[in-house]
Parts: sequence; C-alpha cells; structure tokens
Amino acid sequence: MTIAKQTPLTDAHDLTRHHPLDNPVYAALTGPQAHLGETVGRAVRYLSDVAPFAGLPDEPTAQDWADLARLAGPESVVILSGRRVAPPPDGWDVIQRLDGVQFVASGVAPGDGAEAVPLGAEDVPEMLDLVERTRPGPFRPRTVEFGGYLGIRRGGRLVAMAGTRMRVPGWTEISALCTDDAHRGQGLAGRLVRAVATQILAGGDRPFLHSVADNAGAVRLYAALGFELRCETPFMVLRVPPEKQPAC
Repeated sequence: MTIAKQTPLTDAHDLTRHHPLDNPVYAALTGPQAHLGETVGRAVRYLSDVAPFAGLPDEPTAQDWADLARLAGPESVVILSGRRVAPPPDGWDVIQRLDGVQFVASGVAPGDGAEAVPLGAEDVPEMLDLVERTRPGPFRPRTVEFGGYLGIRRGGRLVAMAGTRMRVPGWTEISALCTDDAHRGQGLAGRLVRAVATQILAGGDRPFLHSVADNAGAVRLYAALGFELRCETPFMVLRVPPEKQPAC
C-alpha cells in the first residue's frame, strides 16, 4: 500500500523554471525557517549551532558575496548547496566540492514508527554520539530544533535516527539518517525514513532529501522506498576570505 500522491510532481521536476527546491537553503531562510537563521542584505545562513549551511539569491551580486562574508565572519567555513549554486568570486577558498543528488517522494509506503521514539533536546548528547560514530553529515548541538526526530534504541542505546532539516514552501527535507554499524542490515533506516515521511505528509508537506551522488547504498535505498531523482545538486564547502588589512 502506498500513500496517494497529494500533488502532481510536475512542478518539482520542471527544471526550466525557478522552484524552491533549486535553492532550498535560501528558500527556507527567507521563508518558513527564518527564525533559525540570520541575514545581512540578501545573504542568509543558519545559526552556527543549528547548521553550517548558507544561502544566496539565484544570481548573487558582488555585494551579496560581500554580505555573506560579513555575515559568516573572516575565515569561517560555510556550505552552499542547490542546483543553482553559483561559483564563488576570487578570494574564497573552495575546501571541498561534492556532487549530490536530490530526491522527491512519489510513492512512499506509510510507516507508523512503532519501534521509534521521538527525540528532543534531552537526547542531544546521545544523538551527537551516534553522529560521531556514523558521520551522516553536519549535525550541531541545536540541529534537533529542526524537529521531527525519531530514534530507535537497542539495549537502551540509541542505534539509529532520522529527522527533518530544511523546510521550504510545500516541502520538508528528511535528514540525519544514520544507523550504528553493528545494527545495519535490519531495515532500521527504511523504517525511520517511512515514519518521518509519514509525519511530513500528515503536516501537508511533501518529503524530499539529499544524498552524495556516489553513496550507492543510500541511492538504492531511497529509490526502493519510493523516492524519485529530481536533479543533481552540488555541495560546496567554502572558507570566507580573510579580513583585509588596512594599507600602511
């Protein structure tokens, strides 16, 4: 049994026009998640203890890049992502560039999360420990404030979790999916994705998610769970230029 499509996927797959999923950080922080970020001019970023992602308009100007540098601070590190991410100007150091893929839900089977328990602020130390063991991607002390986190415990120990991250109009991202190595192969990841997706759909949004393109296991899992590839999307880890020293 699958959840019926609540809205056509046509708009999500139409890459010929602007869509909030093309530039999700910017869409989130100038929309539903503005309370989790900060802004200088048209540059936005999540609060540093929430997430390391920053965003710029689709066609950033030199002033937009200058505003992002001011917002983040000299020599700090930010992550830009999105199908329309622009290359940085001179002076910005590209620390890493990852080829990513973006998936949208098309027919995800419902999951009641019977084995999963909600996770909140009191669970952050355990969540950070699990992240340290599994490396699912950026996770900060206040990342849990994105909400929707579910976990599975075995013997009282947190061994798997998933939650939500970026929220743009009509869409909510599933993120921080991770399973302890000793508990892989038990279907925990699939159960958590279905449970989080069910929560998102119940709230009126459609789930989407990201993966590194060469993570074959994750890509196979998402396809098997009923997600469709929408587009390729890069992730750029950038270092802000150092502060200019005044001329003598």
